[in-house]
Parts: sequence; C-alpha cells; structure tokens
Amino acid sequence: MASHGLTYDGCNFFRQRLVLSTLSGKHVKIKNIRSRDDEPGLRDFEASFIRLLDKVTNGSRIEINQTGTVLFYQPGLLYGGSVEHDCSPQRSVGYYLEALLMLAPFMKTPLKATLRGVTNDPTDPTVDLLKSTALPLMKKFGIDGEAFDLKVVKRGMAPGGGGEVVLTCPVRKTIRPVQLTEPGKIKRIRGVAFSVRVSPQMGNRIVESARSVLNQFLPDIYIYTDHMKGANSGKSPGFGLTLVAETLNGCFLSAEMSSTPQGQGDPVLPEDLGRDCAKLLLEEVYRGGCVDSSNQSLALLLMTLGQQDVSKVLLGPLSPYTIEFLRHIRDFFQVMFKIEVQTPSDDERKGGDKVLMTCVGVGYSNISKTVK
Repeated sequence: MASHGLTYDGCNFFRQRLVLSTLSGKHVKIKNIRSRDDEPGLRDFEASFIRLLDKVTNGSRIEINQTGTVLFYQPGLLYGGSVEHDCSPQRSVGYYLEALLMLAPFMKTPLKATLRGVTNDPTDPTVDLLKSTALPLMKKFGIDGEAFDLKVVKRGMAPGGGGEVVLTCPVRKTIRPVQLTEPGKIKRIRGVAFSVRVSPQMGNRIVESARSVLNQFLPDIYIYTDHMKGANSGKSPGFGLTLVAETLNGCFLSAEMSSTPQGQGDPVLPEDLGRDCAKLLLEEVYRGGCVDSSNQSLALLLMTLGQQDVSKVLLGPLSPYTIEFLRHIRDFFQVMFKIEVQTPSDDERKGGDKVLMTCVGVGYSNISKTVK
C-alpha cells in the first residue's frame, strides 16, 4: 500500500476521490464535509455509497467522526462477486452505477450487482443513458464479452423509487490504449421513451414531439416506447426520454430528460419534454467529440489506467466535473494530460471547439484477478 495518503476539504467530488483512492490504493481523508451547514456531515446518499464500496471491497477501513464531517478511507482489495444494495432514494441508481463502472473491470471475481432505488431522475444520468453510452465506450477499451450487461428489471421514478437494475461485468487484467480522434458524422438516432404509472399515451406524445425536431436533420430515427406496468413500475408516476446519436465510427452522443418528480415544482408536458430533449441532443452533437459530456471522466480514467502507451481521445468542451477529475488523476496517479484545443474551420461545419486529450497510461494491472 502507498504509505502517504491525501487530504481534501469539503463534500464536492466525493465519489471521484473514493473511486480513485480505491484504484490507486492511497488512503484519503476528507475534512469539513458541510461543516458550516445547518445539518453538518455526510448525507444519506453518501453514506449509502460508502456502504456499497464496503460491499465490493475486502478489508477497507472506513472511519467517520461523530458529526460526520470528517471521513478517513483506507481502501482494501476490490473483490466483486454478487452484490445487492439498496440505494438511497435521494439520488438515482445512476449515481452509484457511474462509480461501479469505473471499478468493475478491476475486481477479483466478475461483478454482479443488483441495485434498487430510483432509476430515473432529473439530476443524475439515468440507467438507459449509461447502458447506451458508457457500455459501448468501455467496449472500445477492451472490456467486453457476453457477460457485460446492464439490465433494467423494474423502473422507479423519484421520489418513491422501487426500481431495480442488474449490472454484470467481466474482469480484465489490463486495459488497452485507444485512439479515438475521428468521431465521424451522425448516422442514426435511437431512443427510449418510458412512462410508468401514467397513461401509456404519454410515451407516444413524447416520441412525436421529439421526431418533429429531429426529422429536419436525418431520416433514420427510431424511438422505442417502454411502458412498465404493475409491480415493475415502481412507486411513483413519471415519464422521460433518452436519445442517443450514433456516428459512423461508432461513437455515441446522448441526451436525456425526466419529468419533474411528483410534488416537486411545476409539472411538465410530454410535448415540451420531447422537444427540449431533442434540442439537448442537438446541443450535444454541436459540442461533439468521441465521448459525450456525461462520460468524459470515465474515458479519461480508462486512458490513465491503460497500458504504458499513448492514448488519444477527442472531446467536446470539458465540463467542470471533468476538469476537477483531471486534477484528482494528477493527485492519485501523477498522470498529466496534454490538452490541445482544435477549432474547426467554418467550412467544415463541425460544431464547437474540440479538445484533444493525450496521455500515457500508467500500465495499471489488475493484481486481484484470479489466475485461471
């Protein structure tokens, strides 16, 4: 284990720090977690995240002080196996899945995680989005196989929850370096319009309004409607839309929207939701790059952990979350990225400024993987 740990201040970027700490083996201490707040300390969803980390690792040491404002975390070995976890309904399952996807390939045994809680909410990436963008991205890095899947068993909308998803992921010894510099043109758009505990007609209304915007650009659009009934529909009513644009070179850009949770804020019309989500997708296409803005940090992490070879990825403008993630990668793995801004010329019509990220992987090897 690395002898020296790292100390951070505040509750922001909590998952990043714990995930990178687990992968690098450096212990981490986080102080002043909402120390000036009316309700100081860790929130329920963060405590739930720590419990999930404790379930997938073996020998982690976690110490939290009485008020919950200081956390000390000494990572153990990533064990994996079969895990069941009830997520806090304050955040969606996507909050936990994003971190699990970063850890899953480096377990000792293949992971089968069953997570229960809210599957779709307006703040976190939903399960559909991660299934259609994060999984294909990880396949490019050599994490693939029949066992790699994310299945929505039950949907659950905020605030009641009641959804269930199953993530299965194989283990890998090493991650291969990638060169994703040419996203190519958009060839098709796929999507899922879901509705639970509302009229099934809602899905069709969403699809119609989304198509009215997207049909002006390309003909190959197919949006599935997914209406779950009975026990599979969770505890709260709601609807939403996930759109994914696929490019010629197999890159995926996505956008999504969910209806406002029951009893919180103004209700939203399915027509408006479909139209706004289509515009969000066009915004994402304008930003461009080979990875959409919600998966930038996952791509950068897999580049860092790759074999000792050069990886290149073309991204759209970096989100603030990604910028902080780069700082954390520098702290935990001492890897610095070379960042080049590429401005497309006017006649190319390729959207906004792009960023070419280049790094040499640390040659991370999965030490806990069992030798067959």
